[in-house]
Order: sequence, then C-alpha cells, then structure tokens
Amino acid sequence: MALDILISVAITAAIQSIFGVGVLLFGTPILLILGYRFIPTLTVLLPISVAINLLQIARHRAQVDWKLFRRILVYTIPLVVVCLALVAHIDLDVGLVVGPFLVFVALNDFSPRVNAMVRSLTRYERSYLVVMGVVHGLTNLGGSLLTALVHAKGYAKDATRVTVAVGYCTFAVFQMITLAITARHVSIDVGVHAVYVAVGVVVFVLVDRLLYAKLDDRKYRRLFAVFLLASGCLLTYKAIVR
Repeated sequence: MALDILISVAITAAIQSIFGVGVLLFGTPILLILGYRFIPTLTVLLPISVAINLLQIARHRAQVDWKLFRRILVYTIPLVVVCLALVAHIDLDVGLVVGPFLVFVALNDFSPRVNAMVRSLTRYERSYLVVMGVVHGLTNLGGSLLTALVHAKGYAKDATRVTVAVGYCTFAVFQMITLAITARHVSIDVGVHAVYVAVGVVVFVLVDRLLYAKLDDRKYRRLFAVFLLASGCLLTYKAIVR
C-alpha cells in the first residue's frame, strides 16, 4: 500500500463528497505527477469514485435530472469508451482550454453578463456533451465540464450534487468496463484497492455529515463557484508548466 496514494485518495474523496467529482478530476493529475502511469492510476481511482457516487445517488436519487442523464448516455458515454480505448496512443492535455472555461463559468453567479453568455453556450447541449465525452475519454477531465454544465442550470444543492454524481458514476463504470476489456495486462492488488475504496467511503461519510449537511443552497452555489474557479486555475497552471 502506497502512502502517497492513500493521502491523495483521502483529499480528493473529501472534494468529491461535496461536489460529486474530485477523485478522478484531481486524483489523476496528482498521481501522474507523483510518477504513476495513466492506466494503473485509473484502476486505483475509478472504484473509489464509483463507491462515493453510489452513496450520493442512494441518498438523493429522486432529485436526479434524468433527462440530462439520458442525454449523457446517448451523446457522451460512447465517446468516453472510444477515446479511452485509444488513449494509450495519444498524449493530449486539454487543460489550457478546459481551465479558462471553468474560470469563466465560475463567474456565472457574480456577473449578469457572464450568466447570459453561459446560458447561451449551454443551449448547444448535444455538442457540449459530445465534447465532454472526448475530453473525459482522453484525459479524465470530463468531470470538470460536467460540473460546469450542471452548475449553470441553477439547481438546489442536493440536485446539483446527485446529478453530477450520477453522470460521473456512469463515466467511471463505462471506463472500468473498457479497461477490463482493453487493459487485461494491468495487474490489480484487490486487497490494497479495497483499502483505498474503504478510505474513500469513510471520508465521504465524515464530510457528508460534518460539512455538506450544514451548507444551505446559497452557500453551496458560492462554494461550487469557488470550486470551479480553483479547478480552472489548477488545470490552466498544469497545462502551462507541463
């Protein structure tokens, strides 16, 4: 068991417990920076992400935007699968595009002009979902675009988190299936991976009770905007210093 992975899991699981994404969005670049390869990194992070998302979905499944979820299945998931199957042959970093976009969306709650522009962009939802699938399949950063889309819809906090969670969980499940078919050569220590999942679940329970439950809708939307802003800045920085 690697201590650096364990610490990374605990930190990113705390973020995902609040926003519905985090383990893949931040865990992937962190582990890559620490020297782990992309596919083994996914085998560690995907089960943790699924476990946390399933707990979130179980709590608030009645508030999922199922219409958006069905569109994700049709327009996003096929591209996630195809692009992940090809990812071993492509070295692509879209952080310099995704990062500034997230910063822009984060200003949605603070500027009427930006709010109008974001709403205009999300009208082309089908094209947006297709791009999201390509980005996530190639880089694991599609969760950032998913959070931006859901944030722009202005849901209450439970609906926001669970809608993000159900989409993100679907991403992860199809990624796991794809890896099971295309990456059979990757060895997995089931016992160690189970410990990582257990840590993620424990962190979720603690954060959900001690922090998430105390946030009202207004505070949550502002915190979500800060999360998008921080995500955008970090992705932009990573792309520049790469």
